[in-house]
Amino acid sequence: MLMSASLLVGCNSNEGKEGVNSAEILQTDWDELVEMAEGAEVGMYMWGGDQGVNQYIDDYVVPKLKENYDITLNRYPMDIQDILSKLMTEKQAGRQSGTVDIIWINGENFRNAKNNELLFGSFAQQLPNLQMYIGEELPYVHYDMGTQIEGYQAPWGNVQFVLNYNTDLVDEPPQSIAELTEWVKRNPGKFTYPNVTDFTGNAFVRHFLYNVVEESQMLESYNESWLEISGEEVWETLRSFKEFLWRNGNTYPETLAQLDQLYAKGEVAFTMGFNEHRTKSLIEDGVFPDSTKTLVLSPGSISNTHYLSIPFNSSEPAAAMVAINFMLSPEAQIKKMDSAMWGEGTVIDLSRLTDEQRDEVNKVLGPSSISNDDILAELDSRYHDWILRKWEYEVVQ
Repeated sequence: MLMSASLLVGCNSNEGKEGVNSAEILQTDWDELVEMAEGAEVGMYMWGGDQGVNQYIDDYVVPKLKENYDITLNRYPMDIQDILSKLMTEKQAGRQSGTVDIIWINGENFRNAKNNELLFGSFAQQLPNLQMYIGEELPYVHYDMGTQIEGYQAPWGNVQFVLNYNTDLVDEPPQSIAELTEWVKRNPGKFTYPNVTDFTGNAFVRHFLYNVVEESQMLESYNESWLEISGEEVWETLRSFKEFLWRNGNTYPETLAQLDQLYAKGEVAFTMGFNEHRTKSLIEDGVFPDSTKTLVLSPGSISNTHYLSIPFNSSEPAAAMVAINFMLSPEAQIKKMDSAMWGEGTVIDLSRLTDEQRDEVNKVLGPSSISNDDILAELDSRYHDWILRKWEYEVVQ
């Protein structure tokens, strides 16, 4: 539901371009917004650690936006924490016209940005492609790791967490977290995971909560009483194989990119990440060995949705909305699925596509390595924070 103009003014009193405030933009007819966007220059600030993601933006989205809408999109690689720090500094300084127009965000970072009023407003339901191809029924349109979205961000992609392993180094891959624990002990130095300050490393540990809980429904919302009783079992499991990790568990890769490098060099036998399709292009490009396979451990794979949002002081909110709307189109989403570009899952409701478009999706993605029975819901972002607070003391020290 679109927020009222008065409420929007209360939440976001910023002005983007001089003389145009957020409430006016959000009440403007779509065709008029497209006209306003012509000739605009848009800054898209996003994590830049994946070559395929960068290639998709630079080689596909940038030229398409220029060709179709005369929008110049500039990609600026920056970690989301640094982006939010920049926006917070600008807000405290009263800077009403900034350089950041689109941000790639989700989870606890979205919650923090929304709570600190760093976002533009309830724009997502105004996007024609969201209404036409995604709709209002899907849960990730309304909630992001327990935080109510209220139109402050638009879903961009949906991915599953998987392990990738080198079959030359792993004869019989583990099928569960318990089996992985035993494999690590039998093969010292050949497994590690990123520091939990990294999004992927934190997600790896979140799977251990699902491994411990008796009924997954107990984790549907943040369950502090369950953590007080059962949280220690999570840490006990992680501690049980710490000394058998790469470098004896005394140090961890700071990022997924660092773990990927260790895997590519053969120092470790596994890597991991959100995106069940990402290895195809990495193998084709010679980054990962041909012997790379994908694995989902029991009890399953956490599903994660990521989003695009607009900062409170965007100088080009109309152009940002037009650019985001394009990135939600079937054309752009299908291209994003292609492993030659990014190679990830879509947020589109496939039942809303034409038969021809669905055929394109099937051709690009091929058979899935994950069944619906393997999919686990992403957890409330407060579990992420709990891991951040506890892991260093409980596991590393």
